[in-house]
Amino acid sequence: MSNKEQFCLLVGGYFGITEMDEYQLKEYVLKEIEEYIIKFLKNNPIPDFDYLKKAEEINNTVSLKRKLQDSLLVLNKIKGKLELKLLIKQKINELK
Repeated sequence: MSNKEQFCLLVGGYFGITEMDEYQLKEYVLKEIEEYIIKFLKNNPIPDFDYLKKAEEINNTVSLKRKLQDSLLVLNKIKGKLELKLLIKQKINELK
């Protein structure tokens, strides 16, 4: 997976978590994901790439289901809480 694809996955996962209003601690998880993305970009810079424009594009064009699926992958990377993963899986099933 290229660095651009990984960045898109991380950002999609971030926006997926923003949709999880039923999870009380989502702000803490979002902060953790944000720090993970910053660390990733510091270690894997992508030349000639507009991060903010791509993040906005992902937020506006990627489906909620895809963002939630990405968030499950991101939660595995940051060792996220099982409770949140189960809520996300439940929400994905409701979208089907």
